Amino acid sequence: MTETPPARPARKAWKPKVPLPPLAPGEVRLLTGGNPQIAKADGDAPVQAYIAAMPGWKRAVGARIDALIAEEVPQAARAVRWNAPFWGLEGQGWMLSLACVARYVKVSFLKGTALAPLPPEPSKVPNLRYLHIFEDGFDEAQFRDWLRQAFAMPGARMF
Repeated sequence: MTETPPARPARKAWKPKVPLPPLAPGEVRLLTGGNPQIAKADGDAPVQAYIAAMPGWKRAVGARIDALIAEEVPQAARAVRWNAPFWGLEGQGWMLSLACVARYVKVSFLKGTALAPLPPEPSKVPNLRYLHIFEDGFDEAQFRDWLRQAFAMPGARMF
């Protein structure tokens, strides 16, 4: 006599995730890790809106990074894409971006493998290297040197 295998439990019906409503101009949401969600836009205003929405001590880090870029590369172009501010040169591509994560601010050097010394954090993405900035600060002299190097080469063409 053959036994019938036990019946499988019924699967739950698949339900699509309900997307968040689109952001109205000027509206900000904080995503996982406190990363501000800012609508895609070009120029300084959306980057400043992102920085203003950065939580706690991270806001001062974002403002300092933007100020260092303004000092080293006054002609730097700015934009917000993929919930992150980007800095680059008009017609030459993007050099770096940043994002808030739970414990630090992540600076992405889009052609970081060409910088010397290498920014400390590796990536699975070719050419990309990261600098993780924690609440206790970062080496501004080294950061300025990376900025000068990054803006002296063609940037990444992402969008």
